[in-house]
Amino acid sequence: MNAYVTEVMKNKAAALWKEEEGLGTLELILIIGVIIIIALIFKKQITALITSLLSKVDTKSNEFFPNS
Repeated sequence: MNAYVTEVMKNKAAALWKEEEGLGTLELILIIGVIIIIALIFKKQITALITSLLSKVDTKSNEFFPNS
């Protein structure tokens, strides 16, 4: 019974990969998932980088518009 279920699942997976219509969507979902995981891993570093960049923008804008 277990071998039969394994064979059926293998055939279903092979049929899924043969249908190329959904592969583009699957690839996009996987890429987005990887990007989200990387963002979660490096959350503190990304936040620090963005804070630093915004601080520099604020400093430079104060040079151009000192009374604002």
